[in-house]
Amino acid sequence: MRALGKPAAAGILALVASLLWASYYLFVLYLDPRMGPAGLLTYPFVFGGLAYLVLTVGEGHGRLILQLWREPSAYLRMGLLYGMQVGVLASTYTAGAVDTSLLSLLGDVTLTPILVMLLLHQATDRARSPVFWTGVVLSTGGAALTILGGQSAPALQGAAWLVAPVVPLAVAFYFLLTAQANVRLPGSAVVAHATLGAAVLGALTSPWLPGGAAGLGIANPTDLVLVAGLGVTSFFLGPYLYFRAIEWAGLLLPALLMATIPVFTLFLALAAFHTAPVLLGLLGIPVAVVGAALALRGSHPGWTPRYAAEGSSSGK
Repeated sequence: MRALGKPAAAGILALVASLLWASYYLFVLYLDPRMGPAGLLTYPFVFGGLAYLVLTVGEGHGRLILQLWREPSAYLRMGLLYGMQVGVLASTYTAGAVDTSLLSLLGDVTLTPILVMLLLHQATDRARSPVFWTGVVLSTGGAALTILGGQSAPALQGAAWLVAPVVPLAVAFYFLLTAQANVRLPGSAVVAHATLGAAVLGALTSPWLPGGAAGLGIANPTDLVLVAGLGVTSFFLGPYLYFRAIEWAGLLLPALLMATIPVFTLFLALAAFHTAPVLLGLLGIPVAVVGAALALRGSHPGWTPRYAAEGSSSGK
């Protein structure tokens, strides 16, 4: 990390996180015929939350998870994480893997920088940078181009259109609020609480999902291994690397690097299912990636978690 510098190392972590999150869609598309929506929604939270719980206890912050149940803002993070995953799962069914990854990109690349500037008053120098906003516009335009090129968005009917705004909004607000909480509290405990709480919400709402609570049943041991792998990769390792990248390089760099998710998703889908969007959709991906590259220009200072700074000060 010292040889690369923290921003470069954070970039690598964010890219690995985006690859892990891109694999989510392959797990879902494979498990969909074999497992109901209730299981696909709940079990990844369970296994990811358990992995985070082990990490949190190992770091000595296990009691903090219990304390977070008394903090109102923790329930907001839990609800956003649950809503984000409901939207992503529903969009994967209705719009497809590549288009869904691009909806998530809109939350990361477009909304997150705006919220960082408006709500947190950070990176405000970027607000005066034409290059930065050109990059954001290109990323957004590339995402829209690929969604239209995929020819799946017009297939959405009625209330299914609600999925489109839910995904980017939930993505942006969840990661923004969680990153802020990680400044004053150990990140492992914050994310463990949100993930375990989302698992509880998934189980409680399972009767109202397509197929009902019966979708929680797992008959095949292979399916159990795969859904556990999904939980560990996309719900534990991915978030862990992403929030560590935020700590090393601030909020903007990791968020903007999520423009690589649709690229990874496309190539993973090509390899696994031999499917891809039409030419118009393919053209949108490099536009989005080039836009993110432009938006990434500039400095990316990290930050020291407040709880860690206070702990070191009290120890002196």
